[in-house]
Amino acid sequence: MSTRWEQVTKLIERYPDLPPEVVFKEDVLRTGLAFSEDALRIAAGYQPKAYFIFSFDLVPIDQMPNREHLRVPEEIGLVGGPNDFRRTVVSVRVNPGSPYRVGLSNGGRLVLRLEDLEVAEVLYPPRPSFYGQTLSSGKSLMEIAPVIEWGYLIYLTVFRLCQYFGKEEECRFCDINENFRQQRRNGRSYTAVKTLDEVLEALAIIAAEDTAGRAYTLTGGSVVTRLDGLDEADFYARYAEAIEARFPGRWISKAVVQALPREGLRRLYDAGVRICHNNYEVWDARLFSLLCAGKQRHIGRDEWIRRILEASEVFGPTHVIPNFVAGVEMARPYGFTDVGQALDSTCEGLAFFMANGILPRFTTWCPEPLSHLGKHNREGAPLEYHVGLLHRWRCLLEEFRLPDPPGYGPPGIGRAVFSVSSFMDVIRPNGVPVDASPAP
Repeated sequence: MSTRWEQVTKLIERYPDLPPEVVFKEDVLRTGLAFSEDALRIAAGYQPKAYFIFSFDLVPIDQMPNREHLRVPEEIGLVGGPNDFRRTVVSVRVNPGSPYRVGLSNGGRLVLRLEDLEVAEVLYPPRPSFYGQTLSSGKSLMEIAPVIEWGYLIYLTVFRLCQYFGKEEECRFCDINENFRQQRRNGRSYTAVKTLDEVLEALAIIAAEDTAGRAYTLTGGSVVTRLDGLDEADFYARYAEAIEARFPGRWISKAVVQALPREGLRRLYDAGVRICHNNYEVWDARLFSLLCAGKQRHIGRDEWIRRILEASEVFGPTHVIPNFVAGVEMARPYGFTDVGQALDSTCEGLAFFMANGILPRFTTWCPEPLSHLGKHNREGAPLEYHVGLLHRWRCLLEEFRLPDPPGYGPPGIGRAVFSVSSFMDVIRPNGVPVDASPAP
């Protein structure tokens, strides 16, 4: 049987037009990271992981032997090393049993190793100056307005639960509700509904001190009935309206919400939201109904698609960016068992949206153990799937001559900051055409 290093190397050789960094990045995202005690000790001076919405870990907190949930950095940057990596930003997903381990070299450098072979040197993200500040409510600013993507994005999860409760309603890959419970059980301040006053106070501090942030994402769980007496559109729109009134044009404004009817979409746009994410999750009709049972029951797949198209009429097509959870297509026991079939299915959805001028993207799925799928899957889809998806996504982006997705920072390897997948890393300057077929 080939080693993990050999598997990664073969895929780098198979896709010579993809940056080799992204093959390692995708493998780290799907299997998680382990940290030595020295690496954890050094991380104390850098930006800590804030658990901004989901756990994005491959083990629950109570199975982290060294209290990693309080000690790991938000992200790591892979640079240099024997492979001469250009800086590649990777989200930290804790897995003490991962074959990828951050530790110290003999010379005292932070490095990432795979099977005792050095992959690259490791950078930790600088700790924002405002992370040490406390709001008038007594809560830390980091709890109310954490930043990710190397400081580019302020992540405002204003509703830390989802009204799709229970196994019959919750998306089967999602651990938002269970993560809320485990964070609270383990003593972390974890606010269910963040108030307008808290959000505005935090943003005022950030606006005065920060120079890295360029965008904010307004998000949280789905609102099926009412929350604070409001439907989903009005609940999230009130935050956008207040932010844009107080800080007009200060940041690119994005909202992650369900596929809302036109009047809800218009409400968000009028409130100041300029980029809309009606996350689609998984393209295959059977898998959508199985993995997104609540969404299927309350809205339905066909209506979800129709509303995404309608959103493009409100926000403009390239400002509608539905997310796919890349890899759940192959999740046991429901998904495809053949990589090619899974890629064909997902890319059918990507092509459908791109043909309509919409810019779909994806995050790399890791099976969080407190989710339903996490009980059946110890690691994500095969690396071959993830690398193939990056290749095909870029081919489609160039085929349809679409622009770089807005609100995600600079594109391209060595410049991109999006940390939970590599789609921004693989974008090439000027959309250089590429053959859609990988090397044999």
